[in-house]
Order: sequence, then structure tokens, then C-alpha cells
Amino acid sequence: MINVKDKNAERVVRHKRVRKNISGTAQRPRLCVYRSLSKIYAQIIDDERRVTIVSASSLDKDIAPLLAGKTKTEQAKIVGEEIAKRAKKAKIKEVVFDRGGYVYTGRVAALAEGARDAGLKF
Repeated sequence: MINVKDKNAERVVRHKRVRKNISGTAQRPRLCVYRSLSKIYAQIIDDERRVTIVSASSLDKDIAPLLAGKTKTEQAKIVGEEIAKRAKKAKIKEVVFDRGGYVYTGRVAALAEGARDAGLKF
């Protein structure tokens, strides 16, 4: 019988292993990334208070017009820029980047690059 690897279960194991060492504080919250097959989501989380401060995704109604006709990587960069703008409004300048167990390439790297270009430091 063929054993099929569950890639998402392996990603969750990687994410849990990384989360043992990474946590967000009030001064430096955690920028958490989740990507599905077609969408990408980003949250800035204060783990001490266990609250999401700001979030952005490719499903947001105010971002959707900017994403029309773009590739998924270009969409991720726009979402990264938007999360950085919202973080600045919430007076957040510096974050800890949590890639969510994903490899730092493609859409995850594009989101990080977009956030850095918009002024978020990590």
C-alpha cells in the first residue's frame, strides 16, 4: 500500500516547533502568515494578551479591487503592503516574522517583502 504524506500536517509540526521559540509581545508583536491554495492571510498578534491587533487578507473588500488580474505572488505583496499600513495606524513599527511553517519563498517571501517596503521592520 502506498503511504501518502500529508504536507499540511508536516507544516503544522514545523510551525509548532518554531512557535516554541517565537512569540509576540506588546512592543514587538508577531506577524503570522497563512496561505491556502488561492488566498493569503496575515495577522499581527500580541501573544501576551492573546489578541489579534490587525489583519489583512486577499479576501478583504477594500483590497480586492487592487488584486484583480494579478498573480498570487503579486497579490501576496499587496497584502503585505496593506498589513504594514494597518500596523502603522496601530502604531506598530517592529514585528517578529512567523512564516507559519512554510518555506520562505514565493508568496510568503513576497508578503514579507511588501511589508518591509511599506516600512515594517523585522
